[in-house]
Amino acid sequence: MIDHVSVPVRDLAASIRFYEAVLGTLGFTALERRLATVGFGKQYAEFWINLRSDLPPASPKSGAHICFRARSTELVDAFHAAALKHGGTSDGAPGLRPQHGEGYYAAFIRDPDCNRIEAVTFVKG
Repeated sequence: MIDHVSVPVRDLAASIRFYEAVLGTLGFTALERRLATVGFGKQYAEFWINLRSDLPPASPKSGAHICFRARSTELVDAFHAAALKHGGTSDGAPGLRPQHGEGYYAAFIRDPDCNRIEAVTFVKG
């Protein structure tokens, strides 16, 4: 069982704004704030962003891949739209991904530091 995960970010203030908007679509809020890190979650901080100002330049070949479960296709769509509106880039528009399994509906984005963040739900046939 995983308790929490974290990703590095270059600009903590900008990343807080980004993740508040994007993860807010899935019901997450910033629950813990420290000098160089912020934890997001629903009941406890399970996703953290950590300031790493010495990161090498962002590249689509760098960064982590984290996937969040959404309750509906509408929330996956909202997650993707919020990311694009707040400085992220699309790494796969919302839609069915049959190569990942029946009913796998997901959207992939890159945050400003090229971390690949996904939202997924499962559509019943």
